[in-house]
Amino acid sequence: MTEKVSSNERELCIKRAASEGTVTLSTRTFGRGTDFICRNRRVLANGGIHVLQTFFSEELSEEYQIMRRGARQGDPGSYKMILLDSDLEWILGADWKKEILKITGSILYAALNKARNTLYESKCAAKEVGKEQCRREHQASRNFMNVLSEGKMDIIKRFLFNQNRGANIDSGSSRTLLLMDATGSMSSLLSATKDTVCTMFQRASVVLEEKGLSKDAFSMQFAVYRNYSSSDNKILEVSSWETKASNLRAFMNTIGPEGDHFNVAIELGLCHAVKESELEDSISQVILIGNAPANTQQEVLEKRAHFGESYWKKTKFHKPTYYEVELQKLKEKNIPVHGFYL
Repeated sequence: MTEKVSSNERELCIKRAASEGTVTLSTRTFGRGTDFICRNRRVLANGGIHVLQTFFSEELSEEYQIMRRGARQGDPGSYKMILLDSDLEWILGADWKKEILKITGSILYAALNKARNTLYESKCAAKEVGKEQCRREHQASRNFMNVLSEGKMDIIKRFLFNQNRGANIDSGSSRTLLLMDATGSMSSLLSATKDTVCTMFQRASVVLEEKGLSKDAFSMQFAVYRNYSSSDNKILEVSSWETKASNLRAFMNTIGPEGDHFNVAIELGLCHAVKESELEDSISQVILIGNAPANTQQEVLEKRAHFGESYWKKTKFHKPTYYEVELQKLKEKNIPVHGFYL
């Protein structure tokens, strides 16, 4: 049972789920607000509905919600969590294979919960940065409305100029291109990235100020890639170059997860990086974030067949490319690519 089923099918699946001898597989969406009410006496006599959760929730509240799906309105029920060790990399880090050996057995859940709380606190701290930026911008907007009503044209012009100007990049400045996977499996990380970008810009601003440099000395472009099941306007989405976190956040708020989560079109993101490097200002570095490998050469050709070459030839992706080719071009230009596999 997924979000794509019709309302009638969903209702039927929910009713059947509480029947004797039935196993229902569903996405995490149905772990909240869905009542699997059991009216089968034999099921209730044998302990009620049993819920198996096969992933570790990022939020404890979601875990509690899923846990309670099997015991509604005072009925009996049971719950168990079964996890695939490799799925815990997001919470245990790159050394998850070593870490998991230290926390097996009775201390496993407590250790995972502690790690989850640490991540949650980190995200909350990052959100505070974004909230503070929003507060400053809100106050600036209120001040603008006041001077607008008073007709103070000099202040009005200065405010509008600062709000609408693009990045004024001087030579020798740092230009960072952030490439990120935006397929379905990265949905939760897209949100976290928005907060991280705010933190990054704030820290960069502090460093630049300490060094007596202009805030325009650090700029960033955000680009997301997907796969060939997405249309040409979705397979690669790119922001303008920005020196203000709020402008970049506004772009990221328009980005949502889409498409499959197997090997993905990293090659198109790297191809974009190469094109940016060929401009007069070039780029300083590339940060690549994702949780799936790049398509192989064979996969590129096979996946492009989803829409067909006649479709792609009419787009800017008319010619197939491969990640090895694009990486080599960046290497020849001495542009570092920092990869973060999540």
